[in-house]
Amino acid sequence: MDDEHEQLISEEDEELKRLREEKLKKLIEGEEKKKEMGTEPVNVTDSNFDETIKKRPLILIDFWAPWCGPCRALAPTTEELAKEYAGKVTIGKLNVDENPNMAERFQVFSIPTLILMKDGCEIDRIVGLCPKKHIEAVLKKHLG
Repeated sequence: MDDEHEQLISEEDEELKRLREEKLKKLIEGEEKKKEMGTEPVNVTDSNFDETIKKRPLILIDFWAPWCGPCRALAPTTEELAKEYAGKVTIGKLNVDENPNMAERFQVFSIPTLILMKDGCEIDRIVGLCPKKHIEAVLKKHLG
């Protein structure tokens, strides 16, 4: 093998090594972001509400109550969304019976109500039980 060919192989090896390291770094960052945003719905309360929405750039909060049939029917959907959108959207659950201040602050008069917040501000709202596809459409609209 001539020197020029060996140098070309060495450069290709270095480029492959750099690309692998870059890809690994992105994968690790993505996993850390997923852990930070969680794959389970987070419990949101009157006392942790402001802190919770400040820490998460995009959060969908499910205002619900345990006695509410449509709320219970929506629960598996919010759990699925938490897993599927981990790293992109945080899913939160706020029990309106235990946390009436936030329900009042956001004028939640019917449950379930889903409020999508970006950078601490409400950007969309879904009232009532609806199909997962509808919720996903709202999320995708705001994910860009």
